[in-house]
Amino acid sequence: MRRTRIVAGLVLAMALLLGACGSDDPAIDTGDSGTDTTAASTAPPEFEAGTTMAEIQAEGKLVVGTKFDQPGFGLKNPTNGQVEGFDVEIAEIIATAIFGGTVEDVASKIEFVESVSKNREPFIQDGKVDIVAATYTINDTRKQIVDFAGPYFVAKQDIMVKTDDSTISSVEDLEGKKVCTVKGSTSEKNVRAKAPGAEVTLFDTYSQCAEALTDGRVVAVTTDNTILAGLVQASGDSFKLVKAPFSDEPYGIGLAKDNQDFRDFINDTLEESFESGDWAAAFESTLGAIGLETPEPPSIDRYANTGAAPATTAAP
Repeated sequence: MRRTRIVAGLVLAMALLLGACGSDDPAIDTGDSGTDTTAASTAPPEFEAGTTMAEIQAEGKLVVGTKFDQPGFGLKNPTNGQVEGFDVEIAEIIATAIFGGTVEDVASKIEFVESVSKNREPFIQDGKVDIVAATYTINDTRKQIVDFAGPYFVAKQDIMVKTDDSTISSVEDLEGKKVCTVKGSTSEKNVRAKAPGAEVTLFDTYSQCAEALTDGRVVAVTTDNTILAGLVQASGDSFKLVKAPFSDEPYGIGLAKDNQDFRDFINDTLEESFESGDWAAAFESTLGAIGLETPEPPSIDRYANTGAAPATTAAP
């Protein structure tokens, strides 16, 4: 993943090196201080003692919950065992802000833990992960259990059917039909509200839903359009997207409740990535590769924890 700040750092290093070539002093000429700024540029940031950032930095590892079966967001590559996708790259941006250096430098300092929809809150509450970046929609119910930074992306819930199916063109057409989504997702709540007569089948993962659509156990799969776009691409010509969105799904970074310093830090890091171009580069190398156009970054919601949290997305 290319990073604007990495390129700038390389340019600065080359300029310093060329300047040193004309000097009798073999040390790099860095001005009055005599400090090697190339080393300082990759030095770990300093955090106040006792903060989550300082603790993670001291431990030398950021543990991230993400999905392993979603093309474009979090997919475990069977050839090398690496998890790849937009959520993964967002986690890498956060890791570099904690540890310093480049994405390559922090690769060994990130541990990805598979997190399906139903175990994201328990993993955060139990301390099994530091953060969750797993197509994790921010909503008021979840805000009572965990906190969120972001959003870093806004998806829309849509429907996937077989390519030759012309009977479903909207969420209302799911009435009386067998439709699949995953347990513990906002997609389940939304489809039950919009099509209460639908026969909803629940699995742990969307790849299982795709299998059920393939063998005819269900006639449709519903979740966020970006997730479905990855499944459509992976299917060849077997599936298609209905393109009838019926909700907004703001994706956030899940973290432990009432950890304001960590939430502020992640929000600041996300905003910096929006401005630097790192966010766009991450999108283009992952979701852009499956045909999605790069959108404008969303506005960060720095909501206050005051009992009932303010609404982030409209109730279905």
